[in-house]
Amino acid sequence: MNNTSFKLGVTQEFPCNYLPEQNERLLIAVDERLQNNKSYSWLMEQGFRRSGEQSYRPHCLQCNACQSIRVLVNQFTPSKSQRRSKKRNSHFIIKESNTLKDSYYPLYENYINTCHSDGSMFPANIEQFRSFLSCQLTQQLFIETWLIEEDLEQLICVAVTDVLSNALSAVYTFYHPEFKAHGLGVFSILTQIEICQQRALPYLYLGYQIDECQKMNYKNRYHPHERFINDRWQYNEN
Repeated sequence: MNNTSFKLGVTQEFPCNYLPEQNERLLIAVDERLQNNKSYSWLMEQGFRRSGEQSYRPHCLQCNACQSIRVLVNQFTPSKSQRRSKKRNSHFIIKESNTLKDSYYPLYENYINTCHSDGSMFPANIEQFRSFLSCQLTQQLFIETWLIEEDLEQLICVAVTDVLSNALSAVYTFYHPEFKAHGLGVFSILTQIEICQQRALPYLYLGYQIDECQKMNYKNRYHPHERFINDRWQYNEN
């Protein structure tokens, strides 16, 4: 995109959801010209992300812990533990959909109410499910993981993914709590990397890496990757 000036908004400060001792402030893309796939892809390149239909970027006064991170999928080399994940879950069947199905909701509800009962999304409800995971900004891809046996066909995981002009963006993954030991979050990221490679997309965006937050410091385990620091993407091999 060119250097056209766009209208952005800034929120008031509020308590940070990830670092309790910090306050959070967001930069919001409110300009109508930014509400489309091409512009959203450009915003992602500027360190933004979306929640529902709203594109935002951390804009905190005293902290820069949130760093947008993306995997360089053409150079990606899985670690030993990631290779084990692929092998351990290789019997599962992967399917793709472009539609947020209401049939996903029981799995989502079970996941939120079992695994995140201490979070802001508890208790789950169908309106929250639709507003949080659906999006008109860009095409979506829903990556389904299925356990299929002779007398059983069970959906056990869904990875919600945005399709950008030159990347995929991992939005949210939810899974059946009984399969937690399978590491389906890791397995879903590895699957998204494979789909990027199949579609000749050079990047997989993983959201914000927060080194100081235990729940958000796992995204730097996919190498090589880039972090958006001081308004530019910085390469990290290890």
